[in-house]
Amino acid sequence: MSRNIFLTLLAEMLFFLPEVHAQFILSGEFRPRTEFSRGYKSLAVEDQKMSTATAQRTRLNAIYNSEGVKAKLVLQDVRYWGNQPQLVTNEDYATSVHEAWAEIKLAENLFLKAGRQELVYDDSRIFGNVGWAHQARSHDLALFKIENEIKLHFGIAHHENADITNNFYNGPDAYKDLQFLWFNKTWEQTGLSLLFLNNGVPVFVANNEQENRYSQTLGGRITHSLENVRFAGNLYYQTGELPSMQKISALNFLFEVSLKNGISAGFEHLSGNCYDKNDKNYAFNPLYGTNHAFNGHMDYFYVGNHINSIGLNDVYLKYGYKKEKFGFNGHLHYFASAGKISADAKNYLGTEVDLGISYAVQPNAVLSTCWSLMFAGEGMELLKGGSHTAGQHWGYIMLSVTPTFIQ
Repeated sequence: MSRNIFLTLLAEMLFFLPEVHAQFILSGEFRPRTEFSRGYKSLAVEDQKMSTATAQRTRLNAIYNSEGVKAKLVLQDVRYWGNQPQLVTNEDYATSVHEAWAEIKLAENLFLKAGRQELVYDDSRIFGNVGWAHQARSHDLALFKIENEIKLHFGIAHHENADITNNFYNGPDAYKDLQFLWFNKTWEQTGLSLLFLNNGVPVFVANNEQENRYSQTLGGRITHSLENVRFAGNLYYQTGELPSMQKISALNFLFEVSLKNGISAGFEHLSGNCYDKNDKNYAFNPLYGTNHAFNGHMDYFYVGNHINSIGLNDVYLKYGYKKEKFGFNGHLHYFASAGKISADAKNYLGTEVDLGISYAVQPNAVLSTCWSLMFAGEGMELLKGGSHTAGQHWGYIMLSVTPTFIQ
């Protein structure tokens, strides 16, 4: 088939989509972000210079929606400016597939969604798409959904290598087998979600055999709204075992109060290990959550780090304001360890200030910037290295453009 005939048929298909009661949307995203860093994720030393780097996410989103079938395809390119030759041959910089799924209606209120997809539940503490990160997170799995007065989702994933003569899996994902069950019910002023997650990590044992070591996360989230105030709480418990076979006993809870004027305050506890207690692993792992949204924008905790460590107590105060095209947010965090770092160390880790503004230049084009400061304590230096007296700064300038090509 010639190229011109193919393009003609494609145009005719798109033209007649409304007549078959289906919708097709083709959109894009162009998101370059320049970050300035001296002490991001870990403490800087006294003579460290500030780095400046620009990375960009580029996406092409295709969405199809009819009464019985939905489908989505998201092609994505993520790169740092300057790490690809100008005369590129593209062998090592292929576009990746971030989402590729289809959802079919099996019966009234019963659906099956299968393929590569984002998982976003509740406040994204356990399951989130990590949209802040350019690459973001998606899963290869099958998801059964019941949705009427209640929502009940059952997800299942099993990963293996391409070699079909065995059932080995050695990466690159974080699990070989995963199952979860999510329940949600919403009343007029109250919402309740319950989650059970079974996470199986593969390990090689004797005779070149492989087996899973399973951990379980169970708990949920509750919200309640009054006229001018909203209460929210999380409670999760983890049990099971690590790949090392060490038993797990870990806890996460959060309590937050939000006012309609944009002010919110809260406390989050993620249990951790102590230097003198090693009978079990007491460190809570938020697993597949959007952790950048919780414990400070400088990502000292649970963003590719701080797993199986001393845990965290986070007391925070936040303010968010938005009017027409302008937005402002300010966050203040007081961090302390949940477990003891050493016999003589204090639990105080540091105080972080995050200040950000955004402006919608066009309806589909937003400029945003943020600046963060970490005032670290001696405990943070023991934990991360570096110097707690050196100035710790991080910030960014980001342009996000999201055009719709076809609708």
